[in-house]
Amino acid sequence: MNIIPEKLINFRVFNESNDLIGVADVDLPSLDSMTETIKGAGILGEIDSPILGHYGSMSLTINWRTVTSHSAALSVPQAHQLDMRGSIQVHDAATGKYTSEALKVVCGAVPKKTGLGKLNVGASGEVANEFEVLHIRVWLEGEELIQIDKLNGVCKINGKDVLAKVKADLGLA
Repeated sequence: MNIIPEKLINFRVFNESNDLIGVADVDLPSLDSMTETIKGAGILGEIDSPILGHYGSMSLTINWRTVTSHSAALSVPQAHQLDMRGSIQVHDAATGKYTSEALKVVCGAVPKKTGLGKLNVGASGEVANEFEVLHIRVWLEGEELIQIDKLNGVCKINGKDVLAKVKADLGLA
């Protein structure tokens, strides 16, 4: 089996009430490990060493076509749950057949910035909501790939609890 993921066929964005919240593009956050520069005797130069399970600020942006009631509601200063569900087109090179795989990304996020966009006749208004992501979970075909919850000390990648030993060291497990 030689499965080649090709593209996102389509996706939808839902809020915490499971309401479809409109037509939008979403810029998902980057997972940038926090690092500390290590240098000293026995090391040739410097190493930016990642801190296990710790990530820098994670931003998520929803880009709307125009101002909507949902873009306004998401600027309320509180945590919002955003649920993005998509379908990825995959090609099986062995059989030549196309199929799809389910993608689901759920984020708990607080608004950082609401751009009201611009008014331009006959064009997209380029409205955007930017959020600080507090927790994120990513599933592909029902299998959890990523779970990061900054406020509850959770960091699981491909089912492995990255912080299990750290929690044990701290007497938390």
